[in-house]
Amino acid sequence: MFRSTFGLLVAAGLCVASVGRYDRPLFREVVGNPDGGGAVRAGGAVQLEGPDSSRFTYTKLVSGLDEPMGMAILPNFDVVVAERKGAVRYFNNATKEVSTIAQFNVFSGIEDGLLGVAADPDFKNNNWIYFYYGVGGEKSVSHLARFELKGQKLNQQSKKVLLEVPTQRQYCCHSAGHITFSDGLLYLSIGDNTNAEEIEGHTPIDERPGRELSDDQAATANSNDYRGKILRIKPEADGTYSIPDGNLFPKDGSQGKPEIYAMGVRNPFRISVDPKTKFLYWGDVGPDTEVPGSEGKMSYDEINQARKPGFFGYPYFLGDNEVFPDYDFATKKEGPGKDPQKPVNDSPHNTGIRDLPPAQPAFIWYGKGPSKKYPLVGKGGASAMAGPVYYSDLYPNAPYKLPEYYNGKLFIFEWIRKWIMAVTMDANGDYVAMEPFLPQLKVVAPIDMQIARDGAIYLLAYGTNWFARNTDSGIIRVEYTEGNRNPIAAVSTGKTIGAAPFKATLSAKGSKDYDAADKLTYEWKIGTKKLAGEEITHTFTKPGTYNVVLTVSDQHGGKGTATTEFKIGNTPPDVKIETTANRSFYWDNAPFNYTIKVTDKEDGKIQRSRIHAGFTYLAFGKDLAGALSGGEGENIRYAATAKLYASLDCKACHTMETKSIGPALKEISKKYASDTGAERMLARKIITGGSGNWGSYPMPPHADLPEKDAREIAGYILSLSKTTGPTPLSAQLKLTEHIGKGTEGAYVLQASYTDNGANGIGPQKTASHIVLRNPLIQMEDYQEGNVGVVIATQHTGYVSYIANITNGKYTRFNQIDLSHIKNIRLRIQEHGAGGTIELRQGSRDGQLLGKTEVPGGRLEDLKTGWKEILLPVNGGAGVHDLFLVFKNEKFKSPMFHIDWMYFESDFNP
Repeated sequence: MFRSTFGLLVAAGLCVASVGRYDRPLFREVVGNPDGGGAVRAGGAVQLEGPDSSRFTYTKLVSGLDEPMGMAILPNFDVVVAERKGAVRYFNNATKEVSTIAQFNVFSGIEDGLLGVAADPDFKNNNWIYFYYGVGGEKSVSHLARFELKGQKLNQQSKKVLLEVPTQRQYCCHSAGHITFSDGLLYLSIGDNTNAEEIEGHTPIDERPGRELSDDQAATANSNDYRGKILRIKPEADGTYSIPDGNLFPKDGSQGKPEIYAMGVRNPFRISVDPKTKFLYWGDVGPDTEVPGSEGKMSYDEINQARKPGFFGYPYFLGDNEVFPDYDFATKKEGPGKDPQKPVNDSPHNTGIRDLPPAQPAFIWYGKGPSKKYPLVGKGGASAMAGPVYYSDLYPNAPYKLPEYYNGKLFIFEWIRKWIMAVTMDANGDYVAMEPFLPQLKVVAPIDMQIARDGAIYLLAYGTNWFARNTDSGIIRVEYTEGNRNPIAAVSTGKTIGAAPFKATLSAKGSKDYDAADKLTYEWKIGTKKLAGEEITHTFTKPGTYNVVLTVSDQHGGKGTATTEFKIGNTPPDVKIETTANRSFYWDNAPFNYTIKVTDKEDGKIQRSRIHAGFTYLAFGKDLAGALSGGEGENIRYAATAKLYASLDCKACHTMETKSIGPALKEISKKYASDTGAERMLARKIITGGSGNWGSYPMPPHADLPEKDAREIAGYILSLSKTTGPTPLSAQLKLTEHIGKGTEGAYVLQASYTDNGANGIGPQKTASHIVLRNPLIQMEDYQEGNVGVVIATQHTGYVSYIANITNGKYTRFNQIDLSHIKNIRLRIQEHGAGGTIELRQGSRDGQLLGKTEVPGGRLEDLKTGWKEILLPVNGGAGVHDLFLVFKNEKFKSPMFHIDWMYFESDFNP
């Protein structure tokens, strides 16, 4: 559960996505390094100005991957993707199509599976590609294997196993498995593969007999074990490998595995090698301990930098070599920790050397709470990753290479927190500062980041939910352009789902080019058919799924593309809620009638059991309409709370139906269904975090979440196992539940229907709703306007209102039904020149529905003088945007103040 760092920046007035530059003085202060430097300074020298965000364009090449773990960009810009469950996916850059070219037999339990992929540096000549995966079957091993890939065909017979890594499959977790190359040398990261579930608030150093699978001293701190290491080898042409000079241990294996370059790592999920300095970087996903440290509990994630081979501390040290106590799992007592300069692995499970190399501190580290040292990283759950180090001169003729501003910067990224940072270093490689990179892009769980030879950045998004095929997963290509900027393609269309024949109108009018003088041309590709023009029509005559690709070009050769998917063969259901009552407001004891009607072209006869309907009163629901885009009818009591829940980082670990990294929400609800104290207990758990109830995976704390919100979320979760009788599809109701409960509440009626699917197109869902709110609306709650707002203070008598109302100004209130409305009662202060209030429909110049005059006046005490006046309403039935327009053409000075407006009904109780 995590609130976005960038949201906090925007709240502070630092909307970096819109300003496009990172050289604002206040921004420098925020991103400045912990030693007092700034994001645009290194060693006292002012660096180049950051690039304008309009020079970056983004294209999503692929969507809907099933747990993508890594990618390999081929010389022709085709992309090979490894999916954890064993599929090898191939994106053809020429056709823009995706296919499955292989399915490995993998063991995919406890985070294992097909984990890594990399093309040989000489792929153009030898067609070799490497994979790292847990081998399916009874034998607990993982393979680093080489295959031949030609013409989108992976030759399984060409398999050469370079390395077999023994593993254990009894306990979870940490597999890592990333592959990268530098100077012909292959680097492979391997997780500690140690029991992370029974650590009793410490690191796994359980030395009791038979507990070697729970002792990281048998793995990551063991020089004779591949686990918890980063290996460096030189692949040979015959499918074997040799040991390069400069690894951590001698080539003869006398002190440890000669392949080891870095040891003492936990879950080195993504690694990269600086192409110039040859420094090795990796993100290490940290443990979840209860040990106090300098940044809260010692549960830090790390970005590490290895300038030479070495031992990087785990499980004895973390962060800046902060020391874990020695914990005896037999006696449950703590003792003094190890010496970082002379660490000793004296575990009886250790089969390697006893005296380890000095521990190397992390390059960057941060915990679950706010970081004092690196404030931009945010807080909450974490999963640190390391990307490439960029050098402009390595891409001399690349059309999309990044500007000099990023020269020598390291890119790091966060899977859970969903950010990318550019890290500035000095000439020695020491940390100077970090700053957000492409915050406007908002990649959902970035899991790989690479730079192609044309300078474009490729990002692989894992997607929202763990262990799932996510619609928001995929490959994103980011292009930066100097000089002429690429057009940004945008497709607008109406419905994209329906029965055949289906006539579609597509427009490219939303496309733009930041070089205003450029002339744009438009090409549409639908299968093999090509069409030209800013707007086209096309009829799909047969059922199927079709991708329509728009390419927008300028006269200088700049191009931008956008893709829209059409699903032809199944018309979405039509769900209507009919009523003769007002659709916006409730009044005391007012009648409310409704009828829900559902039709579906392909289903024909509608099954009542497939219609979900619900009617409820929410005590705090006045702003609920936006929260209803996807709730089910019978469980709308907590629809707003569900939206609050979705805004946090809970979805990273919890899904509705199935176990992810944490238990399913419905599973939690069932467990505590009969516990009367469950709501309070769960609310505290949400705020404070913790582990142990459902396994060892900890839930991060949310200390800033108000207890009221935490109680609402807990109540929402507990409601998921409750069942109620079906809401009738037609009823005549009397609205009374709100009486005596203030003005914040709302009645909500919702109906939805999911059809059966047809003609190869899956089921489609349609939902409709009506939200009835209190007829008194505070004027400062307008959706759009250009008036001023005075905040409630002692000076105003604790009343908020709108002010600075001069001729021609307005306020807009969205989607209000004036059916059965005879007057609008306004509470005003005659403080100013006076003037006319007009009620208009649809726009500031729309149909005039009524007006009223406010006389001028002056008040010495703004706590007094409030009056109510009537604005008669004539017509306007139906739901429309309403505008209050203020006029006084004689005076330019402010006219009056308005506190609220109340919609009076023609209902007579």
